Amino acid sequence: MNESMARHTSIRVGGPADLYVTAEDKDQLEQVYALAEDAGVPITLLGLGTNVVVGDNGIRGIVLILAGTFRETMFSGLQVRAGAAVRLSVLSRECASRGLTGLEFASGIPGTVGGAVFQNAGAYDGQISDVTESVCVFWPDEKRAVWLSCAEMRFGYRYSVLQERQGVVLYLNARLGLGDPEASLRKIEEYNARRRKSQPLSYPSAGSVFKNPPGLSAGRLIEEAGLKGFSLGGATISPVHANFIVNTGNATAKDIRMLVEHIKNTVWETHGVRLQEEIRFVGT
Repeated sequence: MNESMARHTSIRVGGPADLYVTAEDKDQLEQVYALAEDAGVPITLLGLGTNVVVGDNGIRGIVLILAGTFRETMFSGLQVRAGAAVRLSVLSRECASRGLTGLEFASGIPGTVGGAVFQNAGAYDGQISDVTESVCVFWPDEKRAVWLSCAEMRFGYRYSVLQERQGVVLYLNARLGLGDPEASLRKIEEYNARRRKSQPLSYPSAGSVFKNPPGLSAGRLIEEAGLKGFSLGGATISPVHANFIVNTGNATAKDIRMLVEHIKNTVWETHGVRLQEEIRFVGT
């Protein structure tokens, strides 16, 4: 009870959750949702806490973490079935080591398979929808799990149908290509080297703050607006990459919210472009 969410988010802010619960398999997941429904308690699903800012007052109700069987991966030929709690970076490297190509782009993306499916995570001209065959989703309102095709997931840029309807990703079925392990691992190292050079990895962050507007770069717009390095409280627009807000040591969720709004207003006044958040604010 009263588990600090600052310990479970990549940007290291957030108040306590009333209850912090782990589901080891589908049966436990269903039990948690049934008990929560009976008690009238809300559930917030959390993976590795990337791309998320939890409010300073925390999260009311249950914070649910997937573990156990949801951390398992199975390989069959060119097909991979990965549980929602599998780390995307680990999956990317394991596929490469097995001579399966197509997930190299994901090697440096922090977070889980479930989170990647939820927002169709991508990098370096690749995205999770490129390799998706189907996704197993638990619908709490229907109390059942179903397999959705890639088309039924309605993937778009940093978008899936799960952003419109509450559901829980359980498993991803992906189809990859036959590749050369050495070439794939070399590509992963190249991507990671580029990431280390271009992103602020020495401070806690929640990843890219804003989606790129069509044909534009959010980071470049923010930098051209003169905001690179600007701070509010303990939250700073990274001097390395302007589309990252970093926690320099004592940031609060309020600092981050205020800085996000300041960026949006300044970019609108400077460029006439309305930025949309890629990070999610949860809790109060």
